[in-house]
Amino acid sequence: MKLTPKRTRSDSAKAAVQAHQNAAQAPIEPPSYVTLPEPCKPFWQAIVTSRSRDLWTDADLVQAANLARVQYAIESATVGSDEHAKLTRLAMALARAVAVHPTATTGRAADQVNANTAEREARQDEGDELIPRLRAV
Repeated sequence: MKLTPKRTRSDSAKAAVQAHQNAAQAPIEPPSYVTLPEPCKPFWQAIVTSRSRDLWTDADLVQAANLARVQYAIESATVGSDEHAKLTRLAMALARAVAVHPTATTGRAADQVNANTAEREARQDEGDELIPRLRAV
């Protein structure tokens, strides 16, 4: 007998409603028992917005705060130094622990090929007079 509840399909109406409810809420804050220095807040926001709000647990948020602190520390470490390498490895491990690494947030690289190809072709497409293209100025 399966003990875990059945997950809602990501392409269902229920999932769409949940996504809109999540988006309407205020940004996720660290748990009250976690101290997060102000310079780490931009990293925190990038981390907690990279996955669905309703999937975060308090334990995940503690690890997310640790990841934000490590990412901030990486900024001050000399690139190529032992400290930079250690912090980078720690950041990668924490990202895996809270499922905010690229495979968890955007999918397998093999699954991204079509999206990457379509975007590359769109950048190269000059279009025609009937289909205007947005271009950076």
